[in-house]
Amino acid sequence: MQMHEVTFKDATPIAGYGPGFFRVGDDVLQGAVLVTSSRAQGWGGYDDAAPLLALAGDVDVLFIGTGAETAHMPRDLRSKLEEAGLGVEVMHSAAACRTYNVLLSEGRRVAAALLPV
Repeated sequence: MQMHEVTFKDATPIAGYGPGFFRVGDDVLQGAVLVTSSRAQGWGGYDDAAPLLALAGDVDVLFIGTGAETAHMPRDLRSKLEEAGLGVEVMHSAAACRTYNVLLSEGRRVAAALLPV
């Protein structure tokens, strides 16, 4: 099997997560977070749609991490995001972190909105 080194160029991957936190680069953020290739910030959860909608045009796919278990996101939020032109993929937060990092390493235009595990 041939191994390939993963590089992220100027983007910062999600380096880890644990009970109630996410590590992005050298920063540890408590609670829910919104991560893009250029920044990580706190996120207010499903009731905080504005920063997600602001990604329209800059991001093709938004991963929604639903915490420790896969769950449905609010239907009205999903509709608003899709109407804004964002592709939405829902999965538990651990899978969202991994998938985000893989696509980020490929240079894809992705973001992740993550509820803590």
